[in-house]
Amino acid sequence: MLTAYDFPTARILDEAGIDVLLVGDSLGMVVQGRETTLQVTMDQMIYHAEMVGRAAKRAMVVVDLPFPEGQLEISRSQLASARVLKETDCHAVKLEGGAEQAHRIEAIVTAGIPVMAHVGLRPQNVHVDGGYRVQRDTERLIADAKAAESAGAFCVLIECVPAEVGAAITAAVSVPTIGIGAGPDVTGQVLVTHDLIGFHSGYLPKFVRQFADIRTSIGQAAKDYAEAIQQGDFPGDSETFQ
Repeated sequence: MLTAYDFPTARILDEAGIDVLLVGDSLGMVVQGRETTLQVTMDQMIYHAEMVGRAAKRAMVVVDLPFPEGQLEISRSQLASARVLKETDCHAVKLEGGAEQAHRIEAIVTAGIPVMAHVGLRPQNVHVDGGYRVQRDTERLIADAKAAESAGAFCVLIECVPAEVGAAITAAVSVPTIGIGAGPDVTGQVLVTHDLIGFHSGYLPKFVRQFADIRTSIGQAAKDYAEAIQQGDFPGDSETFQ
């Protein structure tokens, strides 16, 4: 599972065989340059989800419910989730929270909308939790995952927990688990694509492995382009209409 926020990236990831694409509210940080995900709106999520859903031909596409669509009235969460299925070609929503969100998850699923739950570190709770911290309360996290499963969640994403906690949660539920900083003993893994390919602002979380360095490549290409113009080498004969 990888994040995608636009058509060409989603098409590349889909053709590469990635099973699930996540249109994450992480776009607030990696695309919009914000410090948290909290300013991302539902209209912005729909805008990006429409592009990703249209690009994906084989991957399942999951869309984050941004703050506060998953925190206020349950009916509001249902309507926001319905927009995802109605206005895009995406397949499910992701909702932060566990036991305290069980009624909300059940209501959305009852409305015919698949829900992926999100436990552990919850970025939309950054101010309540006092920052981005590793979550270590095994008993509470297992309870959250089991409550989400009982409410109808088809999958549980686990973020930023010790490896043994990720393994314990996975063993406690029968639905798939997707880890991000949750160790190897989960059903699957997710990363932010911008982190994976080195297309970031310079900070990488501990749980990221960078598989490419696109940031350096883009920077060098821009420098080479500017130099070619300054030296009169671009456009050349092959780039000029005769």
